[in-house]
Amino acid sequence: MEDSFLNRNRNISRGFRKLEVWKEAIDFYAFVCEKLDTLHQIPFKTKGQVDASAFSIHSNIAEGYARRSLRDHINFNNYALGSLGENYSQIIALLEANRLDREWVDEYDKMHYSLENKLIAYNRTLVKKLKEKGNWNDDYILREGEEPYE
Repeated sequence: MEDSFLNRNRNISRGFRKLEVWKEAIDFYAFVCEKLDTLHQIPFKTKGQVDASAFSIHSNIAEGYARRSLRDHINFNNYALGSLGENYSQIIALLEANRLDREWVDEYDKMHYSLENKLIAYNRTLVKKLKEKGNWNDDYILREGEEPYE
């Protein structure tokens, strides 16, 4: 995704756009969608479930961030991890049913593993911050040099 797009119209609720884990989740979703578009032998409902679980990952990362609470942020990242696990299970089941080729699943597995580890590490960081600070402090106060949002 273009940085110029992600950096325009910035405000406190859109800060998730700078997170590498969110960007990687977007790329992961695009990768899964690209494959789903080629699979005509898989029922529409099954493809919809695979799509929805992959879509939910980046959505939950963004929603948790936008809620402005460390507890909510961590909780929504846990939802994202749950969706990531759900998607993995769906892909493995499709592989075992001979609906997916092993080469694509190997590439998928690399992307999934990377995203999963980044999300776990990100949550560990947030949990540590929560233990140290208790919650985010005064996030709606403008910082030095920051422009007011309109």
